[in-house]
Formats: sequence, structure tokens, C-alpha cells
Amino acid sequence: MNNSEKIIKHLERNQTTVNELTEYLGISRQATHKILRKLLENGQITKSGKPPKVFYSISQKAEFTADGIAIDEAAKKIIDRNFLYITPLGAMMSGWEGFAYWCQERGLDTVKMAQTYISKLKYYEKYRKNGLIDGMYKMKSTFRDVALDRVFYLDFYSLEIFGKTKLGQLLLFAKQSQDRQMINEIADMVKPAILKLIKDYKIDGVGFIPPTVKRELQLMKQLEKHLSLDMRRLSITKVKTPIIVPQKTLNKIEDRVANARETIVVEDSGVYENVLLIDDAVGSGATLNETAKKIRQKGLVKGKIIGLAITGSFKGFEIISEI
Repeated sequence: MNNSEKIIKHLERNQTTVNELTEYLGISRQATHKILRKLLENGQITKSGKPPKVFYSISQKAEFTADGIAIDEAAKKIIDRNFLYITPLGAMMSGWEGFAYWCQERGLDTVKMAQTYISKLKYYEKYRKNGLIDGMYKMKSTFRDVALDRVFYLDFYSLEIFGKTKLGQLLLFAKQSQDRQMINEIADMVKPAILKLIKDYKIDGVGFIPPTVKRELQLMKQLEKHLSLDMRRLSITKVKTPIIVPQKTLNKIEDRVANARETIVVEDSGVYENVLLIDDAVGSGATLNETAKKIRQKGLVKGKIIGLAITGSFKGFEIISEI
């Protein structure tokens, strides 16, 4: 039995650290790391934690393969482009392999579910035009007074039956884990659409909706930094209250409107032709709309205010309660 096999055998019994494995194998720490890197690259093991406390364990997906499942190649390509699954243990599985694994975990017929998934994508796709989802139908059906001229989503947050979309998964876990690399990956994914909107609507000012919940690494701040948009920024502030009340905790639309109206402050004094407001996720749309109202009330924009959310809800009013 070689050292790789010994590590696999040892990890089948329990999680362990590199120090424990080095002692168990009787080799150098450097040699142990080399073997572990190879096993990680092959997907046979996973690691969790951050230095100095890193633990290695058997990868659940090491025992799984989607190779034996017969499916049309065209359907497979669609799933490869759109599907992402993050397992309960934090393993990221994308495309067809992730989809097949997701089905297996739930005891579902993978081929039938693939047909259903593609059918759902086609249904939701009718709301998309030129790569963007038009959210104005939702805003107009929710609010009597809409201050935004257009609202777009880059994707829906979740799909019926299948849960969070690829972008929805990335957004949720990027915020929860405060993973800088994942946030930058999202920024790279959304930047082409943002640049196109800036060009199409002749945007000369951009505002990023500030976060409510305090985190060491704020997604919107990191997004703003990584996008590096060459234009003026609107100064938008979230007022601190004695008790922080995130929008996602409010179940009534009236409460969400009141929360946004009283806690969002536009401190800017510049004048813009057209403004783009960027938010991470739109549930009710109250924050985007109330921010746009304040911009108009101060006479900061001559033309249009365009809203853009990385993800948005599908229904007329639906709370995205996780983000």
C-alpha cells in the first residue's frame, strides 16, 4: 500500500491534520503536503478550515461519477453552462456532474430531472432579453410610485424545484463566507453586463446600495473596488439605527418601504445625466426604488435612473431571506 492509499484509508476513519498524517506515515511534512495536493487535485479528498487549523477528509464526490448516465449532448451542454451545486460540506460542483450528484443525493431520476430542468430554464428565459431580465413588471405591480426608469436582473435568485441558480449560489456563499475570491469571481461575471448598460444608457454616475448587516468584508464594497468603473460615484449611506433591521427580516411591503426610506441617505450634491444603481439582490425592490426617489427629490439626475441587481426574485413580491 503506497502513501496515497494509506492517507485515503486513514481518512475513511476520521478527519485529520497534516501533522497527524506526517506522524502516521513517518515521512517529512513537505512530502505529506505533496501527496495531499495531488489527492485534492484529483478530487479524492477535501480540506476545511484555515491555517493553522486545516483538516482533511474524504471527498463525498470521489465515489460519484456521472459518466454512466446517458443524456443528449445538447442538454448536457445547457446544464454545464447553468448549474452549480455547493454541497453541505462546502464542495463546489458545477455543470452536468454537479447536477447528476444533486439528483443522486435526492434519489431522483437524473435523466427525467434533466428534461425538467431544461424546460424550467426555457420558461424563465422568456423574461430575458439581450442577457438581462426585465424587472419593471415586478416593480410596477408592487409599487404605485416607481422612481426607476428601468430595472434589470442578471439572473433570478432561484428556480422552482431546483433552488438557487448558479449566480444565486455564488452570491449567497460569497456573502456568508466573506470569500474575497468568490466575490471577485462574481464581479468578473457581471462586469460585461454592467459595461453594456453604461454604454446603452449613457451612464455618467453609478451608485452602490450600501449593506445593512456589518461584515468584515462587505460584498458591495469589494464589488465596487474590483469592478473599477471609470466614472463618478454617488454618495449613498445606510444610517445606523439602535437595532439593525435588515430588509430580509421584514415580511410586509410597507415595512420594507419605511425601512429603506428612513435609513437610506443620498449625500451627493453632483448633477448627473443618467445614473446606474447597483444592488446585490432584489426581493421587494423597496431599497432600489426609495434610493431612486431620494436622488430625484434632490434633483441629482437630469435623465434616467437604471437599477441593476445581481439576482432578483421571480414573483411580484418575494422575500429573498437568505442574503
